[in-house]
Amino acid sequence: MSEITLSRDARLTLRAQAHHLNPVVLLGASGLTEAVMKEIDRELKAHELIKVRVPTDDREEREAIFVKIADELGCARVQMIGKLLVLWRPADEEEPTTEEWIARAAAAAKGLDKEAAAPAKKVAVKRPGDKKKKVEAQPRRRARPKTKRVTKKSALG
Repeated sequence: MSEITLSRDARLTLRAQAHHLNPVVLLGASGLTEAVMKEIDRELKAHELIKVRVPTDDREEREAIFVKIADELGCARVQMIGKLLVLWRPADEEEPTTEEWIARAAAAAKGLDKEAAAPAKKVAVKRPGDKKKKVEAQPRRRARPKTKRVTKKSALG
């Protein structure tokens, strides 16, 4: 398999979606073994977008691992930040093109596509950055009446 290349907009959308994810695959002291590759493949089939934690301190080695995973599993390299690698591969059953997937995800995020965005149950979702609903301002009820302030100017004139 060969690596999937993403457009800039697709990569930015996937990075935003991966922001809140936790790593699902952790490489051990043995490094990138066949068992780890199978686990990454299984997680990509289940989730499409995953994070992988690589414990090594060598940046070039992490980059080589990132490239090897993408080439062997046919997934896209979304982001490498520190020791975390973000990988994406579309689901096997539907196989939409990358652009269709990004368009569907953007529509679901905006609430335009009800079928893609609607979960089985309606659940109130609070996203970071959402503002509280404004309630009409009601006059304050005071425990004691407000006293009038007397200034020099009003007292003299």
